[in-house]
Amino acid sequence: MRISDRRRIASLYIDEGKHRVVRAISRAMPSVFFAGGFRVSRLVVAPTDLRAIDPFVAEEILAGRFPLAGRVLETGGQSPFSLELPSRQFAMRLHGFGWLRHVRAYKTQVACQNTRSVVDQWIGLHGSRMTGVAWEPEVTARRIISWLSHSPVVLREAEAGFYRRFIGSLNLQISHLHREVHTLPEGLPRLKARIALAMASIATEAPRKAVRRAGRQLDRELERQILPDGSHASRNPQASVDLLFDLLPLRQTYINLGHDIPQRLISVIDRIYPAVRFFRHSGGDLALFNGASSALATDLLSVLRYDETAGQPFKALPHAGYHRLAAGETVLLVDAGKPPSARLSDTAHAGCLSLELSSGKNRFIVNSGSPLFAGERLRQLARTTAAHSTVCIGDVSSARITASKFLGSIMVSAPSTIDIDRQTGPDGSDRLSARHDGYLGRFGVLHERELRINEPGTKIAGRDRLLLPDGLPAPALPSAGAVARFHIHPSITLERIDQRSVRMIAPDGESWTFTLPVGKLVIAEDVFFADVSGIRPSQQLEVTFEAPEIRWFLAHRA
Repeated sequence: MRISDRRRIASLYIDEGKHRVVRAISRAMPSVFFAGGFRVSRLVVAPTDLRAIDPFVAEEILAGRFPLAGRVLETGGQSPFSLELPSRQFAMRLHGFGWLRHVRAYKTQVACQNTRSVVDQWIGLHGSRMTGVAWEPEVTARRIISWLSHSPVVLREAEAGFYRRFIGSLNLQISHLHREVHTLPEGLPRLKARIALAMASIATEAPRKAVRRAGRQLDRELERQILPDGSHASRNPQASVDLLFDLLPLRQTYINLGHDIPQRLISVIDRIYPAVRFFRHSGGDLALFNGASSALATDLLSVLRYDETAGQPFKALPHAGYHRLAAGETVLLVDAGKPPSARLSDTAHAGCLSLELSSGKNRFIVNSGSPLFAGERLRQLARTTAAHSTVCIGDVSSARITASKFLGSIMVSAPSTIDIDRQTGPDGSDRLSARHDGYLGRFGVLHERELRINEPGTKIAGRDRLLLPDGLPAPALPSAGAVARFHIHPSITLERIDQRSVRMIAPDGESWTFTLPVGKLVIAEDVFFADVSGIRPSQQLEVTFEAPEIRWFLAHRA
């Protein structure tokens, strides 16, 4: 380990230690640091939940089976909260109550009664313990939003006693989250907690002073976390979509009730939409960078229909460091940005200069993505450079991710300098050249990737080079060797033409041919982490460097 890396890790340990001390003091004496929250007397509105509902899930839940996070829990007539849960992800989904939305498919008296019983079970078993997964701030925030949004289902024909228990539990959860939000590290959990508190302040009869305070605190967090180009500070494309699901109902609830809307809320939503369009492939799917996983098409469409900023996607997101080369029906998306700050990097991937290619309705070249419901080992494997469509030297990632239990899985070293050159050729072609220093410390070389797409979007030329620090070509390969990987979407069939050419064929017959002028093209087994149905087998193309430079070409055939 380099001395600079040791110093950086030591600094992170010191910072984390200080943060934990402040958090412990603030939890022990919250009144010393922060003003109190607010009390709920009754509900005045149920904010809309824009997420898609599934009648099948509703049927399963009503039958005592909970299909969540890729697993199914059979309750056998018992409370799901009294049973051993299949996984941590399952527990977060169950205690977050996002599944309440599916019950909207059956608003019968029996369905509402069943749902109310499950909520009452949670209040009885976990409502006052305030420990474990159920009371983690992110889970608590989701549960508050879910209970508010689906209160018409839960409270339909409810007895007065249950209503009092429900309101009492909401009060406890809001108070708990208000204390915890100040201690959360920067990132999505803190922003989602601020959204939940703002939503609770207007969906209940909170004092106007509390409403204004919650709005101001949300404003500050939005300003910190949403970059000027509309992307989230984590650089995760999916984070922007997830935020819209909560920010859009929040904005509408402010409007419906006649409250003053937080100053940043509308402008932030208007900034996020172009970023979401930027990350959409030609077929509508979201790009798989930095922790993103496959999203349901219905979910994406449900937020995009509220887009009032409609227009062509930007060519780049300069603050997040992404580039989009689009021509005809072809889209190339490239990650050419630096990782976020250490505290925001627990979902960041070591995929510098990775690319994704789509054409028509099909994704051809992708990154492996992040698994939705897999365990920690696979989630960390998905973050490695080898799981991305870029160059990897010696099977070492271009960013180092610590496995420290104290710090968490954050990046402690990563590319610090990324040089970018974007030009339009006289023939209308779009050219991007970028290089990063993620391998400089260990192997003494820079990785440079150059991409060029013609005006019709039917031909792509690529070049990957290993350079010395002064920008000159490396005289020899690193002894560890280097390989360029191109991960193929599971729906694509590969057909070998010869040793240096492979045809990628989509289900609708559209195809692209990948060709090497020099060298050998290997088809290898692969795994796609990000499918909505779970991890799927797939294939990848591998090009081993035989010299410090490789060239490759892609040609479209309808």
